[in-house]
Amino acid sequence: MSLFAKKGFDAFIKKLPGTTFVDQWDSHVAKVGEKAFALLGDGDDAHIVVKCAEESFEILTALERIGQAPYFAKRKWVEIHAGSPLSEEEVAHYMTRSYELVAAGLTKKLRTELGIILPGK
Repeated sequence: MSLFAKKGFDAFIKKLPGTTFVDQWDSHVAKVGEKAFALLGDGDDAHIVVKCAEESFEILTALERIGQAPYFAKRKWVEIHAGSPLSEEEVAHYMTRSYELVAAGLTKKLRTELGIILPGK
């Protein structure tokens, strides 16, 4: 099941504590604590948008079929298109990392309520 298809995207995201989905911005959006951390844009040009660390942003945007995400670029968000050189496992890693980055910005109380335990916290 591909992460670039709604069924695969949802199945992967549902494994992460405290996540919800909403359809907005012409995308299927995954949120944690009401904050977006991954977007799926499907159709003719399936792609996933995630937040990443600055070092990863520089590396990823140098690859083919990965670029700055429209409207998010200043906050280090990338748009990964199906057919990029990343494996499904690597895309899953960046989706998980995006979740962790966004969840880290939530209050400790909200993370506890949502059952979120971040690495090193």
